[in-house]
Amino acid sequence: MLRTPTGGAGNGAAGSAERLVSIGSVLAMLRDEFPEVTISKIRFLEAEGLVEPRRTPSGYRKFSAEDVERLARILRLQRDHYLPLKVIRDQLDGREPGEPARIPGPAAHGDEASGAPERATVGKVGRAELLAAAEVDEAQLAEWESYGLVAETPEGGFEAQAVAVARLVADLGRFGLEPRHLRAMKAAADREAGLVEQVVAPLRRHRNPQTRAHAEATMKELAGLSVRLHEALVQTALGVRLN
Repeated sequence: MLRTPTGGAGNGAAGSAERLVSIGSVLAMLRDEFPEVTISKIRFLEAEGLVEPRRTPSGYRKFSAEDVERLARILRLQRDHYLPLKVIRDQLDGREPGEPARIPGPAAHGDEASGAPERATVGKVGRAELLAAAEVDEAQLAEWESYGLVAETPEGGFEAQAVAVARLVADLGRFGLEPRHLRAMKAAADREAGLVEQVVAPLRRHRNPQTRAHAEATMKELAGLSVRLHEALVQTALGVRLN
């Protein structure tokens, strides 16, 4: 459920009937359901034509409730169904108001020519699915793997979180950042993960099953806080404002 803002800027005669909010407010509204979403991600979706916020005379973005709900639908389709942006755009723009998006079946990502679907493991995605979701080719994925940015599991396939990593690496690549430039980020992420593991390790070893279950919730909360701190530190270092 998205959190609705209690205030916002109007836009001319429609101000009394519709409230418009800043990109920072949109981020806060989406964060509960999509903790990985960032200002850059929202701007990228705008640049790709997936959402069209209004602009104030000074150039600031202002989003309507419909814009925010559209962003949430886009993020759900990416997260839950690993759809590439082109497919999402076609689905959302080609449907009637209120009509749910049509989700392509698994065959869309399989090997239709041979009739043999790609091997899939519960909770994981296949190589073809990852390529389609990130909108990259095999050579790019192989390069990411060589730098340790994504990796297949020993049983085959990729964890669902690898899809989010692949999309972000692809998005950064559009700005000229190559996998070799991202090694420092990967190393920092590994160190942060190590710190989280140190905190939850005693809980995981506890005899009480409830305490062990609490370790997983604690790990997720710490991971979310770590991501938000990292973003805030980068924005502070760059002097970036949420507008």
